[in-house]
Amino acid sequence: MKTIINTNNAPAPLGPYNQAVLANDILYISGQIAINPKTGEFVTDSIQEETKQVMSNLQAVLAKANMTFENIVKSSIFIKNMNDFSEINKIYGSYFDETTAPARETVEVSKLPKNVSLEISMIAHK
Repeated sequence: MKTIINTNNAPAPLGPYNQAVLANDILYISGQIAINPKTGEFVTDSIQEETKQVMSNLQAVLAKANMTFENIVKSSIFIKNMNDFSEINKIYGSYFDETTAPARETVEVSKLPKNVSLEISMIAHK
């Protein structure tokens, strides 16, 4: 059985998908980009601000599913420029306890939706 998870505190999907799907005790969170859900505007002032907005959007989806970053077991990070990795990693890392941080991969890609610099998806377990 699956339950669709959507919240107004994260940006609405840009296509035929949902913000997250809860299947049994596993939450699959769709890739989030830096859209401010209150204004609908893209946050692209800096890679730091973009990363903070993405993490905020992920946090909102987790909260809707009654979870936190402690529930994350896997993250996938897609970035346009690997030179931004250390700045992204610094902000991303501040949301986790290093000793219990999730598994993760970070991949440089040629292009992301709406030409953003960063997209992160996650898998969580209750």
